[in-house]
Amino acid sequence: MKRLVIGVLAHVDSGKTTLSEAMLYQAGAIRRLGRVDHRDAYLDTNALERARGITIFAKQAVFTLPGAEDGSREETQITLLDTPGHVDFSAEAERTLQVLDYAILVISGTDGVQSHTATLWRLLARYHVPTFLFVNKMDLPGADPALRLRELRGRFGDGCVDFSHFTAPSDRAEALALCSEPLMESVLACGEPAREDLVTAIARRQVFPCYFGAALRLDGIDELLTGLQRDTRMPPAAPAFGAQVFKIGSDEQGARLTYLKVTGGVLKVKDPLCSRPDARVSFEEKADQLRLYSGSKFRLISEAPAGTVCAVTGLTRTYPGEGLGAQPDAVLPILEPVLHYRVELPEGADPHQALRALRTLEDEDPQLHVVWNDALAEIHLQLMGEVQLEILQSVLHDRFGLDVRFGEGGILYKETLSGAVEGVGHYEPLRHYAEVHLLLEPGARGSGLQFESICRTDALDLNWQRLILTHLAERSHPGVLAGAPLTDVKITLTAGKAHLKHTEGGDFRQATYRAVRQGLRTAAAQGKMVLLEPWYDFRLEVPQDCVGKAMADLQRRCATFSTPGEDSGMAVLTGEAPVSEMRGCAREVTAYTRGAGRLSCIPKGYAPCHNTEAVLAAIGYDADADVENPADSVFCSHGAGYLVRWDEVPAHAHISGGLGRRAPGAQDEADPEESEAPSASARRRADAYRGTLEQDKELLAIFERTYGPIRRRGEQAGKAGDLAVRRAFRSAAAPAPSKPAEPVPSGPEYLLVDGYNVIFAWEDLRRIAADNLDAARRRLMDILCNYAGYRKCVPILVFDAYRVKGGVRAVETWHNLHVIYTREAETADMFIERATHELARKHRVRVVSSDGAEQIIILGNGALRVSAHAFEKEVQAVDAEIREFLQESR
Repeated sequence: MKRLVIGVLAHVDSGKTTLSEAMLYQAGAIRRLGRVDHRDAYLDTNALERARGITIFAKQAVFTLPGAEDGSREETQITLLDTPGHVDFSAEAERTLQVLDYAILVISGTDGVQSHTATLWRLLARYHVPTFLFVNKMDLPGADPALRLRELRGRFGDGCVDFSHFTAPSDRAEALALCSEPLMESVLACGEPAREDLVTAIARRQVFPCYFGAALRLDGIDELLTGLQRDTRMPPAAPAFGAQVFKIGSDEQGARLTYLKVTGGVLKVKDPLCSRPDARVSFEEKADQLRLYSGSKFRLISEAPAGTVCAVTGLTRTYPGEGLGAQPDAVLPILEPVLHYRVELPEGADPHQALRALRTLEDEDPQLHVVWNDALAEIHLQLMGEVQLEILQSVLHDRFGLDVRFGEGGILYKETLSGAVEGVGHYEPLRHYAEVHLLLEPGARGSGLQFESICRTDALDLNWQRLILTHLAERSHPGVLAGAPLTDVKITLTAGKAHLKHTEGGDFRQATYRAVRQGLRTAAAQGKMVLLEPWYDFRLEVPQDCVGKAMADLQRRCATFSTPGEDSGMAVLTGEAPVSEMRGCAREVTAYTRGAGRLSCIPKGYAPCHNTEAVLAAIGYDADADVENPADSVFCSHGAGYLVRWDEVPAHAHISGGLGRRAPGAQDEADPEESEAPSASARRRADAYRGTLEQDKELLAIFERTYGPIRRRGEQAGKAGDLAVRRAFRSAAAPAPSKPAEPVPSGPEYLLVDGYNVIFAWEDLRRIAADNLDAARRRLMDILCNYAGYRKCVPILVFDAYRVKGGVRAVETWHNLHVIYTREAETADMFIERATHELARKHRVRVVSSDGAEQIIILGNGALRVSAHAFEKEVQAVDAEIREFLQESR
């Protein structure tokens, strides 16, 4: 049996739950067709959902589609996951995407692609989920299939192909032929696409089948179910056990439920489950029950094979996104709260009871972010929006009997660095001792906090170093501008010191926190602290006569936007704007366009605050008054501890920072490759020094000027002896060749490029690959075509395909570029090694790679090695020359 996990996603009120209901009914899983407006939908199991008519929590249902007698369709078990459609619960939808094999994105036939639809599409691309599109409500006036298909192709690409009865098979085949080369070949050969090629193209997100219908009237449902059964395939399962946790919940009796998808092997009742070595919480527990839910009901199963989504009881320390067994943890979500609220309790209520209840809800939804302010005895929450706030208020009342209110919401700011600084923390009251030196450097946007150690183990034992890194990761670190969480910073342990007798674990916690804080205070004094705020990517569609009003309104909101475009008779403005300025913008757009305008906002992430001074003045944070996060250090003198102010701590430190000649901040305007960890930079300089003969000569001259001529033991002084020593020194630095040097080969130069090594080494290509790896490959191919055409070399681009089961080596030509896809069990390194060995005999060969082992092999074969970063500079220089040449030609 083929097992698939399929999620249903949509903008709110697009008919997502109605579609799920219709699919279950047509498949025979339910006997009666419920309706959202009648409050009896099968998957609306929560009273709040029935009352509001929206999906709040992700639900699942299981149904089976029988196979066809002619063998064209195999029996298929589908686990359907209905996800929330409201933007305030998009974090719940994003967590569900981590376990989907396929997705159905529902589009309103009357409203088209709405604001949250674009966000969901971007998430589906990020998690590489193959997607079917269902355009719903086609029975309503104004719903035009041709118009909607044109809109989908304009917004989501030419891969959107109509698979319903509205399009003739010949037109469908012609559209599919443009989606991939295998489809084009099969259409040209047979007049229609081969089934296996079509299934592969859908799985690779090259084709997005579109169906049209009306879920409420069961129109188009059978076509969709047939397509899901016929045009899909079950992902390969790993032999070893693995599972992905995507949700934490509880049943009516309060038992904790861990919802997971088995990705490999088999999970059985009473099987022991333990955390991965790199998990943030360590545990080893047993799976007491395996529950297969369908709506509000469940049945117990004894085992869950790969592809099964079930709820497990008995696990108390799991968290959403966690990987079990061979399955790694999921990537961090990109949707995060941008608003914070203060919890207001009724008079006489116990704040600690409310805190425990909120901690329970935070365990189920990690994006809730509950923060306890001990000094003020207040609870603060981080949420996505006001609707989520109302739901939370109802949940607290129904589940925990708490009647709470919430203070006015504010923007959730963050802080980061613009330059490197050193932080020093010392903690030495009587009979305690610890000192920590940290290097704080700015990281890439969205990277969060990263931790590393380059401290020597002979200076600080490895167990103390691990403890310091644990203390760095165990909490969020407040900034010093507004007390906002620190982000996008790399913290490196450079040095530390412990006392053999007096050091305890808690000492390093104090020293570590103080070192971070002292470094941030130093950065603020040097003007290197940056306040960040959340920003939106927006798309605004307004009538042509409202363009001026829209542009003026966006400028007032500190937005940056492009020149207005046009789409279906509407003016389109795209750009970015601060979240704080865009609050209430949708209502104003509706007002001045008389309901004709549409605003779509997608979270862009954090960027520098547009009005830092005003925000800091409003917050009024005083770093000196924050006694919970001290930057000063404690030293000891004559048996008593005394406090040293943060700006004087480096002068009192007992050890140096371990940074050598590299001063903090020195890499800010230096070469990007020099902004590595100090140890890596030092090793690279040392390697270059040892390999340079001219520098060896200078070293010898300096040595002789300082200490006199070099003499071996037992040798007499004299010019002959000095000359012999010089010759020996030179021969050690440059060994004599064993045979006469061969002439430099003539003919074109061959350039071999390790494709994936370059893609993930170049920042621009890495960003493209995060959304679409195929697009990154095509971009690299275009770059190499331009480079090779200008430099007159023969380029060969090699991509790893060694994990493709049964794959054979494939060669394709892209203009003047030869592209190689390696066969099964053959890596790009192996291919490049053999190719270099053959080509270097008769031709000049250069290899672009940053792989250390590969570099040694290349040099041994007589070729030249170029690092990925160095080659990127070459490409940029060639682009500049080409532009200059074209400009002169004009």
